[in-house]
Order: sequence, then C-alpha cells, then structure tokens
Amino acid sequence: MSETAKRRNILLDGLEQIGDAGLFLPTLIAAIPRSMRYFRETVRQLWFVGAMSLIIIMTCGLFVGMVLSLQLYHVLEIFGGTASTGTVVALAVYRELGPVITALLFAGRAGTSMTAEIGLMRATDQLSAMEMMAVDPIAFVVTPRFLAGVIAMPLLCCVFAAMAIFGGHLVGVTWLGIDNGTFWSNMTSNVDVWKDVVDGVLWKGLAFGAVVTLISVHQGYTTPPTSEGVANATTRTVVASSIAILALDFVLTAFMM
Repeated sequence: MSETAKRRNILLDGLEQIGDAGLFLPTLIAAIPRSMRYFRETVRQLWFVGAMSLIIIMTCGLFVGMVLSLQLYHVLEIFGGTASTGTVVALAVYRELGPVITALLFAGRAGTSMTAEIGLMRATDQLSAMEMMAVDPIAFVVTPRFLAGVIAMPLLCCVFAAMAIFGGHLVGVTWLGIDNGTFWSNMTSNVDVWKDVVDGVLWKGLAFGAVVTLISVHQGYTTPPTSEGVANATTRTVVASSIAILALDFVLTAFMM
C-alpha cells in the first residue's frame, strides 16, 4: 500500500470515528431519563472522576500558577508593569490555561480509565450479560459516566484556577516582593466575573467535559473485545481528546472574544 493510500485510510478512519461519536451522543442524551434510576452509580462515578482527580489537578494548578508568576514578572519588569503580574496570571488562568490544562489532565487520568473500564466490560462480555438480564448498558454503564464527566469538569476547572492563583500569589508576593494589596486590587479590578470566569471556567469546562467524556465512553463501548483493542481504544482516547480540546478551545475563544 502506498503512502498516499495509508494517509487516506487514516483520514477516513478519523472521520468515521468522529461520525460514530456524533451519532452516539443522541443515544446518550436519550438514555439520561432512564439512567436516573441508577442515581447512586452516577454519584459513584462523580466521586471517581472528580474527587479522585483532585490531587493531580491541585498539584499541577499550583505549579502552573507559580511558573506563570515567575515568568510574567520578569517580562513585565521590562515595561515597568510588575504590579500587573496578578492580573495577567488570573486572566491567563481563567480564560485559557485553567480549562485547557484541566481538560488535558482529565483526559489522561479519568478519560482513559473510563475507556479501559468499559472496554474490559466489552471484552469480558459483561455488557452482553447486562442486555440478557434486561439491563440497558447505555443507561447503567455509559450515561452515568458521561454525566459525571460533564458535572466534574467545571468544578475541577475552579479548583485548578484557585490553586494557580494561589501559586502565583505565593511566588509574586512572598518571593518576588510584589505588594500584597497591589496584587489583589489589580486582579479584582481587571478580572470580569461574567466575561472571564463564567465564559472561561464554566462554559469551556462544560464543553470540554462533554467532549472528553463522550470520546472516552464511545471508545470504550465500541472497542473490539480483545486486549489489543482495549489498549488501542485507550490510546485513541488520549490522542482524540487532546486534539479535540485544543481545536474546540480555538472555536470557543473565537466566539467569546
């Protein structure tokens, strides 16, 4: 097979995956009322994808805020604007870095886990057994994980942003000597709640949560029932989620700006 044919097959496979995921979304949405009877499963998945991700989200948020403050201080020092360090850190975190990095971490930690778990259920015929016992696997297995991801992502974005600003304050005020009152007053006077916080953290968080979780559960549910199939599905989840997050971030930013 020639290189051109290989590239064409890869492109067609990618478009097919996008189409399948798009067709899978209405099935998930239609199963939401039926999944309400499994509310405890939704809460359990919310704990798994949300609360169990807090450590990595908080740690990465802290160090992202610290390195942002350190880098921006020396850049703004050239123009005599070091007092605006807190403002720039907050705007960067709320508008872009917070939702994007949180979504990437979520895809790597929770998304792959959902894909592997559902894929193993497919490989060990657990999903088929549920269907034989008149239990809808979409409503019992897939939809609770989808709802948990959509709910957890904006909350994790808030935690990431809070830790990033704390890290920026820690470096800027404690280490670099920026006045504490100046740091907070400039930030609060220039950061708009609706334009920066709500648009960046809430709407982007919801969109990224829906996309990443949809890709994760779709890859797990449609994976071939083999160990190699589960491994490939997990890899595709990370790759597809990363590309989708960055592409969707550009589209959302273009509309919001």
